[in-house]
Amino acid sequence: MILLNASGCLDALTAPDCARSLDAFVTKTVTPEPRAGNPPVRIAETAVGMLNSIGLQNPGLERFLGTVLPELGRLGVPIWVSVGGSSAGEYAGLCRRLDERDEVAVVELNLSCPNVEGAPEAAAAIVAACRSATSKPLYAKLSAAVPDIAETARAVEDAGADGLSLVNTVRGLALDSETLRPILDRGAGGLSGPALKPIALAAVWSCARVTELPIVGMGGVARGCDALDLLAAGARGVALGTVLFADPDAPGRIRGELEGELTRRGFRSAEEVLRLAHTPRTKPRSEVKSFSQSSCTVGEKVVVDARAQGV
Repeated sequence: MILLNASGCLDALTAPDCARSLDAFVTKTVTPEPRAGNPPVRIAETAVGMLNSIGLQNPGLERFLGTVLPELGRLGVPIWVSVGGSSAGEYAGLCRRLDERDEVAVVELNLSCPNVEGAPEAAAAIVAACRSATSKPLYAKLSAAVPDIAETARAVEDAGADGLSLVNTVRGLALDSETLRPILDRGAGGLSGPALKPIALAAVWSCARVTELPIVGMGGVARGCDALDLLAAGARGVALGTVLFADPDAPGRIRGELEGELTRRGFRSAEEVLRLAHTPRTKPRSEVKSFSQSSCTVGEKVVVDARAQGV
């Protein structure tokens, strides 16, 4: 299993030790031109996770290539660069420029941000344009908020994607308890944290049934058993998101917890767990533990400093 951060959930230059504890670092999404992002309030804590409406704030491609990427290259871990645009041509242009840089190990195509207007082209068309622009491995980051995410996975595989990142946040809304108006300036935002885990598991499980592409699963991972669940659903890698805001030591802790879970269950390695959720049942339904009895349930509150408007 490889362990990464979810795009936008870690500033590697501010917290280099945390970044180095990962198997690869994923940048915030880079766009052709600088973006100021959405106005505050941009983060809101809820009982089941966090809402954000950052709006892809980033310095733009030229500054990223000139000042940010060289610094990231000195971290000593593989760099995955997340990119976003408003057309297939913009995505391809970003990939063409990144293709020239040795610091870049993988390009992640952000096809799913809920806080900006979506690209007009279909995901497959964007992947195809990027495939012609770079020889770097391409991971398509997909949204679960589609009628059939497995169909999208098949389409991007046919277009030339090398892997999948599943999933991005889903849209949610929080109201101020006094005014009963939206907390976020934009209204709705992207929900991450514990509530996202069942959605992520369903997406990983569905896509793993129809494609052999490697999958990085993310959404609600806070403990080793969360990572275990994603591996069983079909993910070969796991990304940490909201948990990093509250616990910068989470990568090492979660690795240790995962090893403990594997040992407790009699597995010699994470590879033995991969796709276990796809195997036929071996017990009568009445003997299978209910969700409430599971060793890793959702709903635990993740503490996030809502003043951290710039992440």
